[in-house]
Amino acid sequence: MMGLRAPPPRTASDDAPDKPTGDTAGRTIYAIGDVHGRADLLGRILMRIDADRESSAADGPPVLLFLGDYIDRGLQSRAVIDRLLDLREADRYELRLLKGNHEAALLDFLDEPRSGATWLSFGGAETLFSYGVRAPTAQCAPQELIAAARALKASMPAAHLELFEGLELSARYGDYVFVHAGLRPGRLLEDQEEDDILSIRDDFTKSRQRWPYTIVHGHTPTDAVHVDDRRISVDTGAYATGRLSAVRLENGRVRVLST
Repeated sequence: MMGLRAPPPRTASDDAPDKPTGDTAGRTIYAIGDVHGRADLLGRILMRIDADRESSAADGPPVLLFLGDYIDRGLQSRAVIDRLLDLREADRYELRLLKGNHEAALLDFLDEPRSGATWLSFGGAETLFSYGVRAPTAQCAPQELIAAARALKASMPAAHLELFEGLELSARYGDYVFVHAGLRPGRLLEDQEEDDILSIRDDFTKSRQRWPYTIVHGHTPTDAVHVDDRRISVDTGAYATGRLSAVRLENGRVRVLST
């Protein structure tokens, strides 16, 4: 099991009272943290959200927003993508799918397989397994990486690749900005670089910069969802802990749902 980083002091939990936060432009928003190939946990958190939405008083369908890293590490990456496509087809929520650094790594592997050894070592091998492709060893020849990428392209449904290629980098509702990893301090939202949005850690989480919005993100796992007046961190290390978390944002309040 991976070692999770200790969260900052303030956290929210399922039985904690709702905490005050910003305006959501009249919408109910459910933001879900890093799934990482755990289709079983995804099914459980969606059941909780479906039950919880009955208490929503906001206008319009709730927003279901995923913060990226759907694949890798867990063994059910293909099933996770199938479930996301089912959600899109069902049209019960306004579905927003953000890009994570693991989706970026998969796309890089398909585009330039020779660079894929690092991705295979931090979860890509499990994704290949879920698509029925045998992963090359760490010391494999470049030709083996090329062959694996070709096999992945052949076994991946076109709708899956379309989903990966169409992922968004950020979303904004009212006083909230949603990204996978965070933002580079000192830069406006429109000036952020993709690599920072997908991969930044300490430079963002340890910064004391105040933004004109609350940033909701995943990427850096903690033992519990963290909520303060700067950011909300939703990644609770689902693939290792069995705890996939989401936050409900509505009417100036934030509430945590977890498996």
